[in-house]
Amino acid sequence: QVQLVESGGGLVQAGGSLRLPCAASGSTFSINSMNWYRQAPAKERELVATITRGANTNYADSVKGRFTISRDNAKNTVYLQMNSLKPEDTAVYYCNARTVTPRAEESWGQGTLVTVSS
Repeated sequence: QVQLVESGGGLVQAGGSLRLPCAASGSTFSINSMNWYRQAPAKERELVATITRGANTNYADSVKGRFTISRDNAKNTVYLQMNSLKPEDTAVYYCNARTVTPRAEESWGQGTLVTVSS
C-alpha cells in the first residue's frame, strides 16, 4: 500500500511560481516511478512529469523548461516546481505512484487545484 498526500495548490498570477509537494507513505520501497498528472475541466487527464527509481525525468512538451520534478528520498517526497506559469496550466494536479512488485498498481493523491490568473 502506498498513500499519497499532495498540497501546495492555490491561486497565482501568470508568470509566477508554485511548488507542489507529494508525500508518500506505506510501502514506498515498491515505488517504481512517481508522476504528476493534471486535469482541467472538460479535458483528459494528462501526464505532466515523471521521475523513476533511477532519478530519470521526463516532461510533457507543454511544460518542459518551466516545470521540474524532483525527489527527497529521506522524506519520501516528490516535488513539482512550476515556474513561468500560464493560464493554460490551470488544472487539478494529481500525484501518482506506480509499483511493480509485489504487485503492479497505481496510487493517487487527492489532487490539488492550481489556478493561474491572466
